[in-house]
Amino acid sequence: MAKNYNKRCEKDYGFWRKLYYKIFIYFVVIPTAKLMYNLKVEGKENIPKKSNVIYAGNHVSYLDPPLIAVSVNAYIAFMAKQELFNDDNKLLRFLVHTLGAFAVNREKPELATFKTVKAVFNTPWSLGIFPQGRIVKEPVIENVTKGFTLFAKKFNADVIPVAVCGFDGYAKKIGEKHITVKIGKPISYTLSEDEMLLEWARQISEMTGFENKVTIS
Repeated sequence: MAKNYNKRCEKDYGFWRKLYYKIFIYFVVIPTAKLMYNLKVEGKENIPKKSNVIYAGNHVSYLDPPLIAVSVNAYIAFMAKQELFNDDNKLLRFLVHTLGAFAVNREKPELATFKTVKAVFNTPWSLGIFPQGRIVKEPVIENVTKGFTLFAKKFNADVIPVAVCGFDGYAKKIGEKHITVKIGKPISYTLSEDEMLLEWARQISEMTGFENKVTIS
């Protein structure tokens, strides 16, 4: 029987996963980010002290989850497309699963997904989402789904926009690339879903310089 990767509970985000997560961040992500990508972080003053928030970023590469995690210095359970859990790349598949991500059916989210989000918010972890739903290489913000606003409203979680800026390919040697992660101002869950979506797109567009094509019909 195929494993249900969209179902996690509180114990899945306990001591051992937190320890493994920290080890991976400090010994893999930080050295790679600083040496290969000259990572810079702006807007740290916008990082909330509480953990029940949603970090919502633009999606330009597979580096986005670890770069966002190290930039905000938080435990983040990322919502990932279910195809990643069966990807041909065994290392990617292993990391996605062991670092606490969980699957979502982008066409039809299941009840287990909502239960997993609830479980995440019952722990010191935050939720990570990419509202565009896929890696977008074009410098434009469009086709943004409302899923993150739904979770924000249901679980009283503010949304923190996070922009990955400057990515133009994967580094092959030390110091070759430069990436800046910009952390935006919190978006209150008390706003309407449309207002949250538009504000997220506005902030991401402003921080990245990407064209904002998001509208509400």
